[in-house]
Amino acid sequence: MTALPPPSKKKLGLVIDLDTCVGCHACAVSCKEWNAGGITGPLTDENPYGTDPYGVWFNRVHSYEVAATAEQAASTLHFPRSCLHCETPACVTVCPTGASYKRAEDGIVLVDEDKCIGCKLCSWACPYGAREYSAVEGVMKKCTLCVDRIYNETIPEVSRQPACVQACPTRARHFGDLGDPESAVSRLVAERGGVALMPELGYAPVNSYLPMRPRRGGEQAPAPAPAAPIEKLDTADLNPLLRWLDRALSR
Repeated sequence: MTALPPPSKKKLGLVIDLDTCVGCHACAVSCKEWNAGGITGPLTDENPYGTDPYGVWFNRVHSYEVAATAEQAASTLHFPRSCLHCETPACVTVCPTGASYKRAEDGIVLVDEDKCIGCKLCSWACPYGAREYSAVEGVMKKCTLCVDRIYNETIPEVSRQPACVQACPTRARHFGDLGDPESAVSRLVAERGGVALMPELGYAPVNSYLPMRPRRGGEQAPAPAPAAPIEKLDTADLNPLLRWLDRALSR
């Protein structure tokens, strides 16, 4: 089985704001577009226009209805899901060939497709459902944090972030070093009470989610006061142009 490197000081990951995510799927589409032509491409789709389409998506967005409570009104929660680049990922330690591995320099979890035999052990071990099997190529694929983009010095520095982060129209996705307590993403997690997904499992996900802010309760609003009756105007008091307009609109 594959061994993990020593814990890295640098921990690149995502912070996702569930309060501002609107479920538009821009992250999923931009991710698909970039990675289909990158180091992990192609991201093959099968029967895309049929009744049972399936394929490889590194980002998936799930939407849930949240019931009303005494403190909060009913709402819709949009939950983006992708690889969490865990500190101690089970998907790596179960891999029999070393295809799944964690980078020592920045903590990103990747798949070497040349070593992958498609046994799917990593997908069974991952409790977050973040692994994507390509039935066409017979190998496992997953989010790479756009590693071929964030270190690409041939593109403008402002574009050296994951495609999903750059495409998000509501700025619900943030990227940075979560191993640095002074980084913008670490401060955001501290200020908003960011949480890891299922921390009780012990895999120490690097990605964090910012919880939804409380909504107003569903109290019944007071009924508006009845409007005062509108008195009918005497058209004789209007000038000729307004009298003609009144007749025209009354037809």
